[in-house]
Amino acid sequence: MSKTRRNHAPQFKAKVALEALAGEKTIHEIAAKHQVHPNQVTQWRRQLIDQAAEVFGKPAGKTPADDREALLAKIGELTVQNDFFARVLGK
Repeated sequence: MSKTRRNHAPQFKAKVALEALAGEKTIHEIAAKHQVHPNQVTQWRRQLIDQAAEVFGKPAGKTPADDREALLAKIGELTVQNDFFARVLGK
């Protein structure tokens, strides 16, 4: 008998993790209330604690230096292709 895997929305995970972080109820009580496994509640709580600093930091994403490197690589690739086709058509 196979079980289907449940996917929870990020809002639900955040709500459960914040409730666990508040410490007003035990992990087992929170898990029973939201019908998830206690290990899952603990994992979401740990993820919230570990990634909370990123909320107030710089936005995660590419830096201008990363964009520049990617653009330079693309220019080099297109230059090589252009040279190749110019040689093929020139013969």
